[in-house]
Amino acid sequence: MENMKEDFDSLVGKSALSDEVNRRGFLKTTLGTGFAAAVLPVCAQSVVKTDADGLTAGTIHVTINGQEVPVYRAQPAGKKNLPVILVISEIFGVHEYIADVTRRFARQGYLALAPDLFVRQGDPTKYPSIAELQKELISKVPDAQVMSDLDAIVAWAKANGGNTARLGITGFCWGGRITWLYAAHNPQVKAGVAWYGRLVGSKTALQPTHPVDIAASLKAPVLGLYGGKDTGIPVTTVVEMQDALKRGKSGSEFILFKDAGHAFHADYRPSYVEADAKEGWQHCLTWFKANGV
Repeated sequence: MENMKEDFDSLVGKSALSDEVNRRGFLKTTLGTGFAAAVLPVCAQSVVKTDADGLTAGTIHVTINGQEVPVYRAQPAGKKNLPVILVISEIFGVHEYIADVTRRFARQGYLALAPDLFVRQGDPTKYPSIAELQKELISKVPDAQVMSDLDAIVAWAKANGGNTARLGITGFCWGGRITWLYAAHNPQVKAGVAWYGRLVGSKTALQPTHPVDIAASLKAPVLGLYGGKDTGIPVTTVVEMQDALKRGKSGSEFILFKDAGHAFHADYRPSYVEADAKEGWQHCLTWFKANGV
């Protein structure tokens, strides 16, 4: 807890924290605890627990365009010049599962950062259903805002012990889509791993581009980890994305887990497929190391 406090104080000062909480009651000062209401009850027997022994782990805050953005940070304690992994959450925000994944990366020697990319729109952990969460919050998050926030988080990493010449990004579901988009947006990204992120969709003012639209121009290699029985992301869209990637030279690839559905890595949900999740994790680590992260 002291590490978290010191990190925040070094960024904005003690009085700034209390001022922000007073002005914005919705500001979350601690991420990575509990689970989102929309996914309860949790399948407790399968939840993976990664402790923080030997790590510096907890919530920091980065000021972006006047907004305090909470970020769950985990890294080997006392280490610098670390490769950087951005961990992008599902629609449920940075709850316990995402924080644990961040610690898993830290145990592999990374400075891992999971930002709350929904902070301006609200708290995704509080919505009682997925439908309400999608309608009231997620649909209101602009891609441009997300790209800008991630750029600022990368800048923070560079100034705080991270080696952004070895920058990677990974994300789950909503975060999987963002992984593809950010790999195209930021030329610093060395590699990405997208877990079952949406590949195609209708264009809107807030979401003007989808992964299939940037596939041919993508420079960084992205590994897509997708489920063959995902009813929300049909295999036909994976094939469409593969065809689009062939028009470029990113070296991106897909691994399709034929018996897995959506969210097969989410160990706290009924969708969890342990064998495929573990295999996917190994592919993820191998992909990053093979591509300079």
